[in-house]
Amino acid sequence: MENLKIPSGYVSALDLHDTQVAIKTVKDFFQGMLSTRLNLQRVTAPLFVTPESGLNDNLNGVERPVSFDILHQDGRNAEIVHSLAKWKRYALKKYGFNVGEGLYTDMNAVRRDEIPDNIHSIFVDQWDWEKVITKEDRNEEFLKETVRNVYKVLRKTEKFMSIQYDYIEEILPEEIFFITTQELEEMFPEYTPKEREYYIAKAKGAVCIMKIGDLLPSGDRHDGRAPDYDDWELNADIIVYYPVLDIALELSSMGIRVDENSLKSQLKKAGCEERAKLPFQKAILDKELPYTIGGGIGQSRICMFFLRKAHIGEVQCSIWPEDMVKEAVSNGIQIL
Repeated sequence: MENLKIPSGYVSALDLHDTQVAIKTVKDFFQGMLSTRLNLQRVTAPLFVTPESGLNDNLNGVERPVSFDILHQDGRNAEIVHSLAKWKRYALKKYGFNVGEGLYTDMNAVRRDEIPDNIHSIFVDQWDWEKVITKEDRNEEFLKETVRNVYKVLRKTEKFMSIQYDYIEEILPEEIFFITTQELEEMFPEYTPKEREYYIAKAKGAVCIMKIGDLLPSGDRHDGRAPDYDDWELNADIIVYYPVLDIALELSSMGIRVDENSLKSQLKKAGCEERAKLPFQKAILDKELPYTIGGGIGQSRICMFFLRKAHIGEVQCSIWPEDMVKEAVSNGIQIL
């Protein structure tokens, strides 16, 4: 099937039992390093929110959230989160975090409209993190320094896993390469955004693509971003080249969050100014929430990359098309 890529001669170095052990090894080491490097405290987080709160991540604005009614609350509706991008900022204020302090949490989501393939699943698990910053920190250099810190954790995790498992070799470059979406379009004008990501990731090994969401000079967008959490001028994706599948693999999406000015501007650009009346968005416009930086780091993506797996279903439990499972198993890919 066209959505499944089978690497030539692929054989998993770990059986199902040892894969489970390795998944825990990756997760324990990475989140410990991340919390130390960024000064983050682990907190609990919701699996679902109410639609009227405005707290759910709208992603590209077309994805349908999984919703349900609550029997003993007069049929009140709730939505399973797409991510916790907005909730985290609210939580920082509610829990009393100070400037320079932050939180992280295990975020589980269901994205029912996701097209399943080697790296996409309807089940999403990631570390969502958020940190309080000052108004003065809302600049590109602060964003880049935070990206470098996250990337250092990625490199340390790869080094650690290469010591634990002989088959894992270090492939991440020492430094991550920074480039904006406009610069990337100018470099590869004839290619699609995903093709540009592939070529720059393969050339550099690890790249940070910045300024995602707004229209480029060509009139197109590199990728969609909800208008009410990331500042489109101050966000970034961390993408690495993954030789097992010969692809550009996004491991993290992050950014400095909107302030009252960028939120108003982006809501207008996105044609959804009515969101300004929702509680979360109104709190930003009224300067009631702290200025923050934050992001999401894919847990299964991280495990897949560091364990050199060919399919995300080898490191997470989900539901896949039956023909995909049959073809994967017949080619030595062990779906959990």
